[in-house]
Amino acid sequence: MMRYVVVVAVAIALAVFSPGSSNLGAVREPQQAASPASQNKALLDQYCVSCHNQRAKTAGLMFDTMDLGHLSEDADVWERVVRKLRGGMMPPPGARRPPQAGVDSFVSWMETSLDQAAAADPNPGRVALHRLNRAEYANAIEDLLGLHIDSTAFLPKDDEAEGFDNVASVLKVSPSFLDQYISAARQVLSRAVGSPAAKPASNAYRPPRGTDQSVHIEGLPLGTRGGLIVEHLFPSDGEYKFNIGGLAAAGYVRGMEFRHTVILTIDGAKIFENTVGGDEDMKNIDQKQAPAVAAINGRFQNISVNVTAGPHKVGVTFVARTFAESDEVLYSFKPGSGEDRIPRVGSLDVVGPFNPSGIGATPSRDRIFVCRPASASDELACATKIISTFARRAFRRPVTDRDLAAPLAFYKDGRQTDFDAGIRNALTAILASPKFLYRAELAPENIAAGSNYRISDLDTASRLSFFLWGRMPDDELLDVAQQGKLKDPAVLEKQVRRLMADPRSKSRLTNFAFQWLKMPAIDDIDPDAVLFPNFDESLRDAFRHELELFVQSVLSDDRNVVDLMSADYTFVNERLALHYGIPNIRGDQFRRVTLTDPNRFGLLGKGSVLLVTSYANRTAPVLRGSWILENIVGTPPAPPPPDVEGFKENKEGEKPKTVREIMTLHRSKPSCNGCHGVMDPLGFAFENFDAIGEWRTKDRWAGTAIDASGQLADGTPVNGPIDVRKALMKRPEQFVQTMTEKLMTFALGRTVEYYDMPAVRKIVREAARDNYRFSSIVMGIVRSAPFQMRKSSTTASNN
Repeated sequence: MMRYVVVVAVAIALAVFSPGSSNLGAVREPQQAASPASQNKALLDQYCVSCHNQRAKTAGLMFDTMDLGHLSEDADVWERVVRKLRGGMMPPPGARRPPQAGVDSFVSWMETSLDQAAAADPNPGRVALHRLNRAEYANAIEDLLGLHIDSTAFLPKDDEAEGFDNVASVLKVSPSFLDQYISAARQVLSRAVGSPAAKPASNAYRPPRGTDQSVHIEGLPLGTRGGLIVEHLFPSDGEYKFNIGGLAAAGYVRGMEFRHTVILTIDGAKIFENTVGGDEDMKNIDQKQAPAVAAINGRFQNISVNVTAGPHKVGVTFVARTFAESDEVLYSFKPGSGEDRIPRVGSLDVVGPFNPSGIGATPSRDRIFVCRPASASDELACATKIISTFARRAFRRPVTDRDLAAPLAFYKDGRQTDFDAGIRNALTAILASPKFLYRAELAPENIAAGSNYRISDLDTASRLSFFLWGRMPDDELLDVAQQGKLKDPAVLEKQVRRLMADPRSKSRLTNFAFQWLKMPAIDDIDPDAVLFPNFDESLRDAFRHELELFVQSVLSDDRNVVDLMSADYTFVNERLALHYGIPNIRGDQFRRVTLTDPNRFGLLGKGSVLLVTSYANRTAPVLRGSWILENIVGTPPAPPPPDVEGFKENKEGEKPKTVREIMTLHRSKPSCNGCHGVMDPLGFAFENFDAIGEWRTKDRWAGTAIDASGQLADGTPVNGPIDVRKALMKRPEQFVQTMTEKLMTFALGRTVEYYDMPAVRKIVREAARDNYRFSSIVMGIVRSAPFQMRKSSTTASNN
C-alpha cells in the first residue's frame, strides 16, 4: 500500500512540474507527507472496515472507531490483528485481499509501534501462586530422597492450559486434594525411612502397555527376550517371595509348543531359573487341563530370596531362542513382529518382608540422616541439623527458626517411639507444607500496588530450574542465588548453560515439545483394527520414540530450531522403517537415517503427528490443518459454533465419498468457510498420509486417486506436504515466534498475553542473529522482563 502511495505522489509531482503543464507558473503551498497512521488507515478502511465496524461488529471489532495514532490504547486488539494478518487468516478466503507488500508494511508498522509503547511502559505480568504439578512433585521427591515414585498413584491428574500441565492458574487445590498430598507425604517418608519391623505386603507389576515380548527389553541381560524389569523398594532387610504369573493357561494353549527357560534377576544377577513348555507340558495341559496349568505355574511361585533394604531392579525374562519362520496358518499383517507362539510374562508379584532383620544403608536413608546422635543428649541437635538440611532443599531457600518450629514439634511427638520415627514425622510435615508444595514469589515490603519489581535471586533460581529441569534448584544454583549473584548477566548465563548441558534438561525439553505438539493424545487413539491391521503397540511406541529422538537432536544439540520443520533425517528401528518404506534397517535399535522422501522431512512427516491429527477410522484434514495453524503458524482457528453440523460419514449402501467430497459440502456455507477455507487446504495437502501415517495413493472407500491439491489463504497453490512446508518456510520467523511463545508459556508457568508479545518479538529478532539456535531463544526468555520481573498486585496484598 505504501508503494502505491509513493507512486501516486511521484506521478502528481511530475504532472505539476512538467514543462507542458498549464499550471507551471502557479504557486502552490508545499504539501505535507501523509503520516504512517493515515496511510495504514486507508488500507484498513478499504479491506477491513466493511466487516469490522460499529454496525456489523464482526468478531467484536469496530475499526471505524479506533485510532491508529494511539495503538497502545487498544494493544490487546491490535496484537490480535497482527496475529491474524501474520498468519494469513484475514481477510478470509474468497474476500478481496490487499497486496502482500501492503500487509507486510502495515504489520511491521504496528509491531514497531506496539514495541515502542511497551518499552516506554513495560508490563511483565504476574504468575499466580504456583503449585508443583505431579511430575514436578515426583522429581522433587527423587531429588530430596533418591526415591523414584509413580506420582500418578498418589495424586490426581493436573488440569492443563494451552496443552501445558504447569500453568499456575489451573493448578487448583481442593480440600480433598490437600488430603492426598498429606497421604502421599506419609507414604513417601515411610518408604524412604523404612522400618526394621516392616509387615509383609504385596506389590504387583505388569509389563507396560505395548511391550513386545518377542524382543530384548532394555535393562535385562543380553541374550534374553521379553518379560519386564522394575525398580522395587524393599522396606527392610529380610526374606521376600516372588511370584511370576501368566505363563500357562488351559483352553486354547499358546506358547507351550517349545521349551523355554525363564530367569529371575535382581540387579542384573540371576537368582532363579526354570523351564516352561515343551512336549511334556503340552501333554499334561491337553490331558489334565486346570490341574496341569496350576502345576506348571506353581514352578514360578513363592520363589524365596533374601534381599537387603532399598531400591533394587528386579527382572523376569526368557533366554532368547533363534528366530524361525512362523508356523501360523495365516501370518500376521504386522511387519517385524518377531517370533510367534511364545510364552509371555503376565505379572510379577513381590511379597514381603518375612523375618525382617533391620535396615541397612539405603540411598534414601543416606540422604536423610546426615548425622547420627552419639547419645540421647545429642539427639535434638542432630534432629535439628537433619530437619534444617532437608527443609532448605525442600523450601528452595535458607530456612529460619520460624520455618523449623512446626517440623521440630512433629519430631518431638514422633520421638516418643524412636529417633527414626521422630525424623519421619518431621519430614512428613515438611513435604505437606505449602512452602514445599507452592512456589510463592513474594513482593518486596512496601511495594506500590501495580508497580514492577525484579524477583529475588532465589525466586529466579526456582524459575530457572523448574523451566530447564522440571526440578528444584540444586545446591550450586541455590548457593549462587543466596549470594545474590544471579543479577550478574554473566553468572546468569553460566548457570543457564550449565543447566542446559545437564542430562536432566534433555527429558525436560522433550516434555515441553510433547506438550507443545499435543503428543499426549498419542495414547488416546486406537486405530480401527479392521481398517488398519498392521498397527500395533510397537508401532505406537516407535512413533513416540522417533519424535523424542528427533526433537532432542535439535533442541539438546542446540541447532537452528527451524530444522524441526525442514530436517532431512529421522530416527527409526526396523518396525518403523518398514512402516515408512525405508529399506535395509534391521533390529530394534533406533538409529539416525537420512530421508530420501521429502514428504517425510521435519515434524509434518512424522507418524506421531499424523496419528494424533486423525480419527480412529479415517484422516481428519480439519484436525491436521488446525494443528498446523495452532502449533506451527501460531494462529489457532476460532472454535466451531455449538450448533455446527457433524461430519457425514459414508453409509452402507450409498456410493462412498472421499473425505474431500464430504468436507466440500460442509464448508459451502459462508459462515463455515471463514475457518475451513484456511484450515482445509493445509489438511488436504496431507491426504496421501492415512490415519496411521502410511503413504497411500488411493482413497480406501471411493477407490479414486488421492487429491492433495488446494490453495492457501494467501493464494499460494499447494499439492502435498512438500508444498506446504515450502510455503511455511518462506517465513521461518513465524514458526520461531510460535515456538518462542510456547516455550515462554512453559518457562513462566502462565499463558502468554498480548503485553508479552513485544518481548517475544525481541527474542526472535535477537535469535535470528544467532541463526535461531535453541540456546539463543532460551537465553532470550531468561533475560526477558516477563521472566526476571513481576507486576505487584493492584490490591494491598504482598503476593
